[in-house]
Amino acid sequence: MQIADFFRLEWLQFIRAAYFQKSLALKILIGFLVLYFGGTAVLLGGVIYFIAKKSAPDVDPLVTVNNLLVIWVAVDLLLRYFLQQLPVLNVKPLMTLPVRRNKVVRFVLLKSLTSFFNILPLLLYIPFTVVLLANDYDPIQTLAWFFGMVSVSFSINFTNFLINKNNTFFYALLTIVALGVGLNFFSIFDPRVFAGQCFYAFFDKPYWVVAPILVMYLLYRTNKSLLLNGFYLDDMVSKKVTLAEDADLSWLKHFGPVAPFLENDIRLIRRNVRPRQVLLVSFMFLFYGLIFYTQDVYKEIPTILVFASIFVTGGFLMTFGQQVPSWDSQYYKLLMSQNIPYRQYLNAKWMLMVFGVLVSFLLSFPYLYFGWDIFAMIAAGALFNVGLNSFITLIGGALNRTPIVLNEKAKAFANTSGFNPTQLLIGLPKIFLPMLFFYIPYRLISFDAGLICIALSGLLGLAFRSQFLSLIERIYIKGKHKTIAAFAQES
Repeated sequence: MQIADFFRLEWLQFIRAAYFQKSLALKILIGFLVLYFGGTAVLLGGVIYFIAKKSAPDVDPLVTVNNLLVIWVAVDLLLRYFLQQLPVLNVKPLMTLPVRRNKVVRFVLLKSLTSFFNILPLLLYIPFTVVLLANDYDPIQTLAWFFGMVSVSFSINFTNFLINKNNTFFYALLTIVALGVGLNFFSIFDPRVFAGQCFYAFFDKPYWVVAPILVMYLLYRTNKSLLLNGFYLDDMVSKKVTLAEDADLSWLKHFGPVAPFLENDIRLIRRNVRPRQVLLVSFMFLFYGLIFYTQDVYKEIPTILVFASIFVTGGFLMTFGQQVPSWDSQYYKLLMSQNIPYRQYLNAKWMLMVFGVLVSFLLSFPYLYFGWDIFAMIAAGALFNVGLNSFITLIGGALNRTPIVLNEKAKAFANTSGFNPTQLLIGLPKIFLPMLFFYIPYRLISFDAGLICIALSGLLGLAFRSQFLSLIERIYIKGKHKTIAAFAQES
């Protein structure tokens, strides 16, 4: 079997899968988003040289740009971790065929390079490189810089593989990032300057381009070794048997008919790798406000602070909640075959998200250090998350038909992304609605009026909770069989 045969199988899988049958309007909208971000990258690559030259006339624009690229690299890695689909789940059928493991793994890794997340940096670097050549920069040095930055981008791609497949790499990278942030915060060491010097070294001393290429190759070999070690049919179909230690959840019986669903979700989080990882990420959202509340520039733009305040208490809602009902994809057919009102299932998910918001709000009390105005924003954001964002998230779940392998971190070949573009589109109102609710009264009346408007929108959502849940229930029931069919697929 040749590499071309793998790509043919991928194309057949794509056009035959359930998600290919989604509405044409959604495909067109996603296409426009791809064109928008791609066009923005091309435009930025073409003008950033002149912006840097104008902002710092006494400094080489390439130096200025290199000092900024560390932000691009950090955001690139973050977006890849949460959004990039890793092409690994579809190798199971190939395990029973006479195909060399090396060839399959090599195809999986090479296929990841065709992701839009790898094309986007090229759309930035190519026009920027052309501008450098047009401004009489040395061609050899410029091309060395270009290939160095492309190697950095591909290294990020393979790093994303590692942190998605192995907790050790994930926590190691998290420790490095936290250490860099801490050293920068206490003015001991500035990672941005150091990274900028490293990037500029690709241009100043072209032989340094060997370093990122070597790093990329080592990451490729590490990934290949990791995937080969898990490329066994027994590893894919066998289950690790361990002694289950259950917690006493009898206190949940006070919640009535939804208690069994709540118990099931809590056990799911305690016993499986992916939900625990999401719980950790949602806890990190609590520190989101530190990015904005500590910067003087944002104090004059309270709408941006409202944006940050929504995330402080909405971490669990936006991470765990957005993947409902994918968490139950492995036993969704069994769940739907039971004589259980769908309303109870949805009500339990809603209550769990509300509980996550309340816990986050209690843990956000240290933000009182920044003043009552900031804490009032967080409180208003919590009300909005409970009263409106929770229902918007459940509606998004009705369109989310991407199955999740709960213990994928324990295996090399498992899908680590339950995310799909539909969730991104549904997520836009969750971010922009509170900003809109705040901005209009804030501009017309006062700051306090904006906060009251956000809080009232959440209270109104709670007042119409029954009607919202009834509407969401009808949406779920209407698409139930499509969801079951999608979850039955392995990719």
